Amino acid sequence: MNIAVIFAGGWGERMNNQALPKQFLEYRGKPIIIYTLEIFDSHPQIDCIVIACIKEWITYLHQIINRFGIKKVRGIVPGGVTGQDSIYNGLSEAKHFSHDENDIVLIHDGVRPLINNRTVSDNISKVQEVGSCITCSPTIETFVIRHAGGEVEIPSRENSIVARAPQSFLLKDILAAHEMARRDGRHDFIDSCTMMHHYGYKLSNVIGPTENIKITTPIDFCVFKAILEAKEAGRK
Repeated sequence: MNIAVIFAGGWGERMNNQALPKQFLEYRGKPIIIYTLEIFDSHPQIDCIVIACIKEWITYLHQIINRFGIKKVRGIVPGGVTGQDSIYNGLSEAKHFSHDENDIVLIHDGVRPLINNRTVSDNISKVQEVGSCITCSPTIETFVIRHAGGEVEIPSRENSIVARAPQSFLLKDILAAHEMARRDGRHDFIDSCTMMHHYGYKLSNVIGPTENIKITTPIDFCVFKAILEAKEAGRK
């Protein structure tokens, strides 16, 4: 079984919108999270979807899922205090639908709507092959590592890639890492691959589309709209 866990438990303070969480901002009458869900809902290899959402917005999420005909959502749970906690809540819910120790989970941001079917397929194939998959994109600028004291290190751009999403694992492995983090009192891992690396899991990657951005700021939202408009123009 392949389960998509979508986390949408944050409000998005950097979006400068106090009335609406960023995942529910609309473009042409459709919320961002619906654009994201449609990719997983229509993908033939995805068996079900679980969402971690802001508690007060769960009823609204149910409404728009029904309105836009999303069929594969099996569970919606409240998000947590941190992104890590939201993912854990989603993974715990996903476990209820899992029937095999080799079940795969694809963890994805609700506000990262510009993935494609190939990215989802590549994630599933890579986890089946080696047990993990981090969707990445090439760096297009010089990557700098800053050390204590101000000294910097510049790694080869050829070997530098940027972690994005989905980040995909065997469900049993990522849940085990979360349990270790909770045992250690850690709730501050920035993403799933950072946690998995910290606890010694080997990680692999695939290269996803460059436009696979996370909509965090008003500029990101403008870029998202521009990309969709460019794609629509290209199809005419």
